[in-house]
Amino acid sequence: MAVLSPAATATRAFVLPMVGTALLLAVWLILNVDSLRLWMFIVALLMGVSLYHAAFGFSGAYRGFFEKRDTRGIDSQIILLALTTVLFAPVLSQGSAFGHTAGGAVAPVGIGMAFGAFIFGIGMQLGGACASGSLYTAGSGNPRMLIVLIFFCAGAFWGSLDLQWWQSLSALRPISLAGEWGWEIALPGQLAFLALLYVFLGRYRRRSDSGSGQGLSLPMKMVRGPWPLIWASVALAVLNWVTLVSVGHPWSITWGFTLWGAKAATLAGWDPLTSGFWTGGFQQQALEQPIWNDTTSVMNIGIMAGATLAMLI
Repeated sequence: MAVLSPAATATRAFVLPMVGTALLLAVWLILNVDSLRLWMFIVALLMGVSLYHAAFGFSGAYRGFFEKRDTRGIDSQIILLALTTVLFAPVLSQGSAFGHTAGGAVAPVGIGMAFGAFIFGIGMQLGGACASGSLYTAGSGNPRMLIVLIFFCAGAFWGSLDLQWWQSLSALRPISLAGEWGWEIALPGQLAFLALLYVFLGRYRRRSDSGSGQGLSLPMKMVRGPWPLIWASVALAVLNWVTLVSVGHPWSITWGFTLWGAKAATLAGWDPLTSGFWTGGFQQQALEQPIWNDTTSVMNIGIMAGATLAMLI
């Protein structure tokens, strides 16, 4: 009889509650005929499978480049950005999709953003994952990443309490290249920049090993993995486009962490009325409603469930 190692036991102990939570959420969405959130849960499930099978991440790509001169991770991100640009441009230029408004995520560049990005970069390297990486790694049964998620939620909530002060610091006005130059110039200009970056990295590029799974047929490899990074780039670009046209905004993750942190703080006795951020219409409504009414939260759980599913397969 096989004996599970302590690591395998810990993984199984973490995965089983994850599977149970995902099933309960899916059943609730079905019973309540919430077709949109059920659809976004399925989209996120596919995202989790894609992220896990390709071990696709953002912070690790740059660690691999600086330590080993391995460009594969950055190459995949360039391809992802290029495909997303092409898919998003028609929707964003029209400002609507399938009868509802759709817009990009445009925010000012300032001192607060620069400091936050700097701290976030340090956190990604210490935690070993970015926002999406922490979700799919936790979903695949890594207990350490659960700790990262807890502190991710705590930090995001803390940031919401200080947001008004950070926004009061010096910053440039929000800039959209499409708004400044028009789509006719912005679209080819961005694609040309990404192409130049890809060519520049060519001096470091080397032939990569295709990895395990070489004996599997294409359908079986898609189901069981592992995937080449470019497969995940294509899948995530398409699924991000589906998110945009379904809910009117691009794929987002960290708002869910902020909301989870605020709900936990409320249970601990925190009063939302003491924060200007949480007395706003959208934020206050999200805090008062169940977590499954929040699309970002549903998608975050879906990503974790997708990674769990891919790991079990």
